[in-house]
Amino acid sequence: MTIDSKLLVAKDYEAKRHAVNRALSKLFRAKPDELYAPARYLLEGKGKRIRPMLVLYGAESISGSSKNAMPLALAVETLHNFTLIHDDIMDNADLRHGRATVHKKWDVDTAILTGDVMHATAFQLALQTKSKNLQRILELFAQSVIRVCDGQAYDKAFELRKDVSLDDYLMMISYKTGRLISASLELGGLAADATPAQAKLLRQIGELVGRAFQIQDDLLDIMAGEKSGKRLGGDLIEGKKTFLLLKALELTKGKDNTLLKSIIKNKGIDPSQVMEVKAIYERCGVIEETQAVIQRDFEKAKSHALKLPHQRGREQLIAFAELVMHREF
Repeated sequence: MTIDSKLLVAKDYEAKRHAVNRALSKLFRAKPDELYAPARYLLEGKGKRIRPMLVLYGAESISGSSKNAMPLALAVETLHNFTLIHDDIMDNADLRHGRATVHKKWDVDTAILTGDVMHATAFQLALQTKSKNLQRILELFAQSVIRVCDGQAYDKAFELRKDVSLDDYLMMISYKTGRLISASLELGGLAADATPAQAKLLRQIGELVGRAFQIQDDLLDIMAGEKSGKRLGGDLIEGKKTFLLLKALELTKGKDNTLLKSIIKNKGIDPSQVMEVKAIYERCGVIEETQAVIQRDFEKAKSHALKLPHQRGREQLIAFAELVMHREF
């Protein structure tokens, strides 16, 4: 991507993001404030709005317009933030994007109830979509919620297992992270009256973007650290099973392999060991392998996107997908 094209993509992204944020700011203004203030607080955070952007780009790649897709963009972002509230409770997390989590700023009961009303509101927003595909849109929306819950259940189960394979991990992230990303593109296309074949293309692109998004997140943990808003090696310190760790276990032997296994066995490592693990990653080639997987996914996504009907829309989608899949944030 050239510097000029990056600037154009960034400008278009910021315009769409501003429009989404402006629309989100109008939600949850009812009473009682004890219920709706936490929802407003969460949506005022520094989210990247990747999922609603994909809804809008999905629509534009079909028809050139995202007008009918805005309610779905808001629905998807509201749904995503509902899952974050409940995830933070399950993880007993104190912070999200540098701000107190809802259950810490208020309390667990309030957070659960706010999550519930955000879940219901997401469906209410989706119902506002003006499309002949509304029934399919609602079916896909509901299926996506179920799949995200499946992924969260697997993720929690994997925390207790020491025999999680790379295939297990890829399956889990395809549910927990990838499904809503993939559904976002397809939902946008359906709002623009995509044909079944076009909707399938968008779903395939979304699956690739979703997988690469999470794998890139794993990579940023060891490569970008604070630049990505994460503590350098935070996943290693917490003993999380990531793409890099599980792939490196396949690529190493001897002392390197023993140290990597100890991360899982001991549910994490001391921060002083992070650079030692990074050195193992560099020696075994897992960083380059991870980057290659992301690039292959991008190329596949691009080849699918080139078959979409609206030229400017598909070009914007390809550029945004590249930005997301190779991001440094």
